[in-house]
Amino acid sequence: MNWAARLIGGRFHYGWLTVAVVFLVLLAAAGTRATPSVMMVPLEHQFGWSRATISLAISVNIALYGLMGPFAAAAMQRFGVRPTLLTALGTMAAGVALSSLMTHPWQMVLIWGVMVGGSTGVAALSLSATVVTRWFTTRRGLVMGILTASSATGQLVFLPLLAAIAEHYGWRQVVWVVALAAAVVIPLVAFLLPEHPASMQLRPYGEPHDAPITTTVTKQNPLAIAFGTLASASKTRDFWLLFFSFFICGASTNGYVGTHLIAMCGDYGMTEVQGASLLAAMGVFDLFGTTLSGWLSDRFNSRVLLFWYYGLRGLSLMYLPHAFGIDFFGLPLFAVFYGLDWIATVPPTVRLATDVYGKEAAPVVFGWVVAGHQLGAAFAALGAGMLRASLGTYTVASMISGGLCLIAAVIVLRINRPAKVPTPQAI
Repeated sequence: MNWAARLIGGRFHYGWLTVAVVFLVLLAAAGTRATPSVMMVPLEHQFGWSRATISLAISVNIALYGLMGPFAAAAMQRFGVRPTLLTALGTMAAGVALSSLMTHPWQMVLIWGVMVGGSTGVAALSLSATVVTRWFTTRRGLVMGILTASSATGQLVFLPLLAAIAEHYGWRQVVWVVALAAAVVIPLVAFLLPEHPASMQLRPYGEPHDAPITTTVTKQNPLAIAFGTLASASKTRDFWLLFFSFFICGASTNGYVGTHLIAMCGDYGMTEVQGASLLAAMGVFDLFGTTLSGWLSDRFNSRVLLFWYYGLRGLSLMYLPHAFGIDFFGLPLFAVFYGLDWIATVPPTVRLATDVYGKEAAPVVFGWVVAGHQLGAAFAALGAGMLRASLGTYTVASMISGGLCLIAAVIVLRINRPAKVPTPQAI
């Protein structure tokens, strides 16, 4: 990779090329995670599987995606980013391709739930946090916003294309397209992604020119790193505030809207392509909203930012059931408003985790917080599917999701708050 450094000739820091590679990896992984929402209705029609059954596989996928986060971050510390990521991408591409042969629900749970869920959990937010803390001393919030936006946007912008393919050629063709996209990024990681700035004889971006070029290498077992960090962080109040607020974040984004919005649109007479196009529009707005959130988190109080993000998201979800049937002020307004806030919570959350736990421990701590995010998403994916199956509508699920966001808006104000020192009483 030194040839790549020579090619750019010092015109810009290699950390930005690293960000570009990781951006594409996260884009491909996020598109893979979004695929089951496009397959939900076709699988229902072809095999007669209920939405609750399909939602089970999706919820396993989402849960494993989150639970892999701390172990992936620990594996990157022990074995390196590139080997860990190459293994995950190979497993992802193979699992997606293998799913073209499935004919029973247990096969979907095994392949899309376990194989794809576990492998996409490596190419996720923990990867972003690891790259940001290694390669950047300044502009961390902005870079985290860019990478987070790629993850969320990739999950949404490809949905119209995948839905159109499913509609005209069937869900198996969707599977092959997604498998190919996952395979394409493998050589980019192999040839363009170094482990540390020090391996390129560089300092992190923003580091003083007289700072020593160093790197931290650990020989500790990844399981020991992950569980040791959890044991230490779980003794603090801030960890649980971060964990439960991010649980609600996952429940109100990936788990509910990301999984069920296309099917919800179908309940109101809209086609899969129309529903996917709505999600894609939200993804485009998220690209701006989350990048802006990263920029803001470098400049303003992260607790206050999170308060507004969760509060406004809660109000928009409570508005969603009333948005259908209203022309301009209906779904288009929801798509803009909710899209800007889709996953803008990530940069301030990473900033708070780094402030509380330090640069070295923050990626693993954030991995456990992301596990909470995905457990919340799994809870919502399955719960909303069960509510829809029993009530015939998503309205109750929308109201519950919105109410949880309002609770999160209050919770985040307590994160990283200094303890009040009692004022001495005058004698």
